[in-house]
Amino acid sequence: MPNSNPILHLIERFTRVAPDTLKYEFTVDDPTTWTSKWTAEILMTKNSENLYEYACHEGNYGMPNLLSAARATDKAQAAAAAKSGSK
Repeated sequence: MPNSNPILHLIERFTRVAPDTLKYEFTVDDPTTWTSKWTAEILMTKNSENLYEYACHEGNYGMPNLLSAARATDKAQAAAAAKSGSK
């Protein structure tokens, strides 16, 4: 994956737009890559799940195994629920 150009300018903003909603907006400016700067935004709604920054897991080579085990547990629970519901 190519690295960004050293002159890349990135601006990030987080704005609370409702009691349970954040707007994440970022603007990218790199004339060596794009003909003009551009902006994108994502609305993030509060939920009860834990949120982990991916950077916290950089170099954590066990993470794929942890996630794989969690997905296997989810699949087993769903299969058990479907089986008990079909009786």
